[in-house]
Amino acid sequence: MGMTLIEKILSRHSKYNVVKPNDIIDVEIDVRAARDFGGANVVKNLRDNQLQVIDSSKTVFTFDCNPGGSDQKYAVNQHLCRQYARENNVGLFDVNAGIGTHLLVEQGLAYPGCTAVSTDSHANILGAIGAFGQGMGDQDIAVAWAKGKVWFKVPESVKIILKGKRPTNVSAKDIILNLLATFGANKLLGYSIELCGDEVSRLTLDERITIASMGTEMGAIIILISPNTEIIDYCEARSKHKFEILEADSDAVYSQIFEIDMSKFVPMVSLPGKPHDAVSVEKVKKTKIDSAFLGSCTNGRIEDMHIAANILKGRKVAPGVILKIVPATDEIWKQCLHEGFLSIFKEAGALISNAGCAGCAEGQVGQNGIGEITISTGNRNFPGKQGKGNVYLSSPAVVVASAVAGYITTPDDIPSQPAIFSASEKKSLTSDTKERGKTRKPTVIEGKVWFIKEDNIDTDMIFHNRYLAITDISQMGQYTFDNLKGYENFAKQASKGDIVVVQKNFGSGSSRQQAVDCFKSLGISAILAESFGAIYERNAINAALPILTYQSLESLELQNGDTIRLNFISGEVLNLRNQKSQNINPFFEVQAEIYQNDGIF
Repeated sequence: MGMTLIEKILSRHSKYNVVKPNDIIDVEIDVRAARDFGGANVVKNLRDNQLQVIDSSKTVFTFDCNPGGSDQKYAVNQHLCRQYARENNVGLFDVNAGIGTHLLVEQGLAYPGCTAVSTDSHANILGAIGAFGQGMGDQDIAVAWAKGKVWFKVPESVKIILKGKRPTNVSAKDIILNLLATFGANKLLGYSIELCGDEVSRLTLDERITIASMGTEMGAIIILISPNTEIIDYCEARSKHKFEILEADSDAVYSQIFEIDMSKFVPMVSLPGKPHDAVSVEKVKKTKIDSAFLGSCTNGRIEDMHIAANILKGRKVAPGVILKIVPATDEIWKQCLHEGFLSIFKEAGALISNAGCAGCAEGQVGQNGIGEITISTGNRNFPGKQGKGNVYLSSPAVVVASAVAGYITTPDDIPSQPAIFSASEKKSLTSDTKERGKTRKPTVIEGKVWFIKEDNIDTDMIFHNRYLAITDISQMGQYTFDNLKGYENFAKQASKGDIVVVQKNFGSGSSRQQAVDCFKSLGISAILAESFGAIYERNAINAALPILTYQSLESLELQNGDTIRLNFISGEVLNLRNQKSQNINPFFEVQAEIYQNDGIF
């Protein structure tokens, strides 16, 4: 039986010649990165556990979340990482370099067939070059820095074959938004996706990065695209060495194979709040906007800048609208300078920032305010992620055309006169190391249930990014769920020992460890979900926060406020109100071991 592409990459980096789905293996990591907000916690974990960096040549910091160091807490964390880098000969891409995942490719650190981890939940961008990239929490990254490897559960694979001819007005961003509209945020949760087809094989590097970037928003482990000759030549020139190109075996086994006619794809827009809630741009045309953002790890590439320059040349951004442009890397920024794009952008009235993630980080270029309507090329528009306003997601062409028009539109439908704000228009400004235990921990618990009947509760809803500079776990609990509508007072009302029960894809989104640690801070004893975001699952297990999955809880007739008894080892759940029981998925062996060890360290 053959192996899929993800299985081949992981087996080549393990002690096994063959691996299969759900195998838990140690994986050698070729590139190990930490960002500016996660880096300080990585350093803390290493120092607290008296660990050293095993190979500094494969280890880097990337400062891309807060490239200006404009927030005092970020500046402190960045300085701490700089000092650690000097002391341990660790590479560092500082605030002027750009987005870390892009730099790994640009600088030749990542290449087809390699493995890489980062505190960036979009490290799976490396699927664009046929490499394994994965976002992980700061504990995982610290282990990777110290040991050169981390454990990983081999995911099941699906294949998506795009058939038919790609329409001329459909961009790479439109391709991934069409796929998101088809599969949603959890239908492919935890899968490795291989994207194939004649049109896929012709995608440029920049287009592949755009598509791979939003695998996280689909709930996938990664979207892998086999490299073509152009990608191979680029990566060999950047990495300065040859490498073996891995492809799936002809008899590889896939959980599912989907064939989709991409000739029916249309330009798309994600409605505010959910990246997967994508509709045809025609359905939201003429929606008035306040601002537009071109950048992020999804669309800050030179091809995107070409598109922007072609639309903006000889035009102006609409009155009352601000267009913010942030190249992905400093190399792209300099190319914009040399090709005259920066002059075009400035003449049009756009704001240009130094390279970085920008809008995804609080306080950076691309954030919006209460009541503000933004159209963005970002990958996320979760409530509060890019500010307090409403964010639509779309392609660079639609974003820039909309900035000129003053409302959402396409490049072929820009009006001769832009829409302007009337004097009567008003916006609403209403805002909505302890010592490890020496005795065995209990494997049977009882607790009051918080039954939250929602799918896709993301990490910004659990622990908002405005609190990411907090490193003291004892201070995290008070902010739990304060960005989840209807549960803003959860932290004040929850009691130690309570059990949280949710639905699908809990913890989707970023790699932040704080979204796990906030529950530990409150003393929450367990979380039950139909499924978890892949990074969140790792973070919770590594932190010894009991999490379990279930197929159904119908037999329990569960109500909010019930008290249940839960057995981690057998998976039995008993509702003490009505004495009804049901079995769910118990701890797996590694999870039980980490739990009894009070964490991966």
